[in-house]
Amino acid sequence: MNSPELTFPAPERTHLRLGFVALSDAAPLAVAALRDLGARHGITIELCRQPSWAAVRDTLLSGEIDAAHALYGLVYGVQLGIGGPQSDMAVLMVLNRNGQAITLSRPLADAIEHGASVKEALHSLGRPPVIAQTFPTGTHAMWLYYWLAAQGVHPLRDVQSIVIPPPRMADALVEGALDGFCAGEPWHAVAEARNAGKTVTYTSEIWPDHPEKVLACRRDFAALYPNTARALVRTMLDACAWLDASAHRGEIAEALSSSALLGVPRELIEPRLVASGGDARALPVRFFDGGAVNYPRVSDGLWFITQYRRWGMLDADIDDEAIAASVNQTALYRDAAQAAGIAVPAERHAATFCDGRVWDGSDAAGYLAGFSVRA
Repeated sequence: MNSPELTFPAPERTHLRLGFVALSDAAPLAVAALRDLGARHGITIELCRQPSWAAVRDTLLSGEIDAAHALYGLVYGVQLGIGGPQSDMAVLMVLNRNGQAITLSRPLADAIEHGASVKEALHSLGRPPVIAQTFPTGTHAMWLYYWLAAQGVHPLRDVQSIVIPPPRMADALVEGALDGFCAGEPWHAVAEARNAGKTVTYTSEIWPDHPEKVLACRRDFAALYPNTARALVRTMLDACAWLDASAHRGEIAEALSSSALLGVPRELIEPRLVASGGDARALPVRFFDGGAVNYPRVSDGLWFITQYRRWGMLDADIDDEAIAASVNQTALYRDAAQAAGIAVPAERHAATFCDGRVWDGSDAAGYLAGFSVRA
């Protein structure tokens, strides 16, 4: 990345432990560690694989790890005290957009493929379908709930939603414990390879170019070690930029296949990491695009709070936008991006969802009031 170098004081901490879950979109962390991209910015990175998102939360809060590849909604759940013990959290940057999906069992997916509506297919089971997501306040729960509601299926009344760590999803579908799941890759590709299910929708069809994983830390970490936090953001921006090249995606797919990272064959990782597996319905997973991916818009965080209110997970009388502004470290990100010569996108951005609703963060209360399907 060619950029003018603006210098900051040396990082207060030089060795950082970063948590991740076995998912293809942990690629920026893998790139940063394997290519030692932190050296340029005065830091070294140690990757710490976690078995679940709950483990990421717990190790972040205990200080066992310094920062993590985390679900956007995990950060907000902890901040609000509805996804675990309340703690002030920070979103340093967005690591990727798109790249998630919903897979249903073969019989259900085949019924939909042959003309049944999602509602009809699920109703044909004669019982509430069991569909897994990865964390109660996480992105996958919110994508799943939004999509089901748009199909006329109430996600809290018509479906049994359970939490399973991403690497367990395909196994649970094979075992018949699930009727479907919403998670990241490569677990949808694994489920299809094992003939247990089919991807019925991609999350980019629900919210095109939606924010997904973020670089997260406790807010006291960012406050105590601001130079370290900026160095970490710059390192991850370098990693995300490296991932823009399709040849590099193939290279990191090989690295991700190792047992220390995902432990999944490259041929199941690479297609959906490089080009959405050839499915025209899906937008490709995005890591950088000149920095358009990475800015932690306050409105993105605010959207998650609207969904928690929609589904009865949050009823506290708080200033939602102020909470989002305190979590998303826009000033710190701007410092790091501008030092690297990376453009910062506009604060407001309108997105049109699968149900035709438009979100730009300008009227959260009005947006929330417009949902007919809610808790």
